[in-house]
Amino acid sequence: MGVTAASGGGQVLALDTLVRLSRGLRRADVPPLRLSVPDGMTAPLGCDAVQVPARFGPLVLPRLPRVGCVYADDAHWWWLVPSDSDYALEWPAPARYATGAVVPEAPRLIHRPDGTLPYTPPIPLYLALCRLMGTTPSWSRPVTA
Repeated sequence: MGVTAASGGGQVLALDTLVRLSRGLRRADVPPLRLSVPDGMTAPLGCDAVQVPARFGPLVLPRLPRVGCVYADDAHWWWLVPSDSDYALEWPAPARYATGAVVPEAPRLIHRPDGTLPYTPPIPLYLALCRLMGTTPSWSRPVTA
């Protein structure tokens, strides 16, 4: 489904295939650590995480209509978002998208929402980060030929 024949005899990979392949690559020297969903919560849509430098964390919180689980250490904050929240989005640097909520450190949970869902809505988070980073959202950028 993700591979089609090209007119020159080569193969063309669809975007979804490339995303799946890139997610399969993992650095072997760093043992993966997955952020856990707190007891009593469920993640029916799977979990990914968005990481930002800690200095931005307190600036993002008041810009969000709902805040899900947030984890932090001295250097970074992570927001849990539904899996594939990076689809068709270029998260603004220095934010980083962590597929599977796999992170290099063991941060502590600093915010737990009411209810059973751990997610921060990804679009408001994306827009808040774009605003703070001075980046235009990807869908608002001019298309070049």
